[in-house]
Amino acid sequence: QMQLVESGGGLVQAGGSLRLSCANSGRTFSSVTMAWFRQAPGKEREFVGGIRWREGTPDYTYYADSVKGRITISRDNAKGTVYLQMNNLKSEDTAVYSCAATFAPGSIKSMGSYDYWGQGTQVTVSS
Repeated sequence: QMQLVESGGGLVQAGGSLRLSCANSGRTFSSVTMAWFRQAPGKEREFVGGIRWREGTPDYTYYADSVKGRITISRDNAKGTVYLQMNNLKSEDTAVYSCAATFAPGSIKSMGSYDYWGQGTQVTVSS
């Protein structure tokens, strides 16, 4: 079981940066996939980026084209936390950002792959 809690959202000016955190109740796992999704008003939820790790292998990260080059996903296994660092934010990045997790294999960018979801954190970028 996982309980995901996001934090770090807020209001930022265009061109600024934010770092979102997704804490998994402080638990650590040797193999899991976690991802960030976002949903803007009036739009469908979309994949932002994800990270998959398996014990004994390098981490695998994958980013949506719309944010590639502006975001980095990392993790602190000791804290059971995954981070989403967002730079050069744009007004179109305004959305509720949610993290998700799964132990199962599957497409890292597909919402249907994930079994556990956080409540989300609001990111608002002012132009």
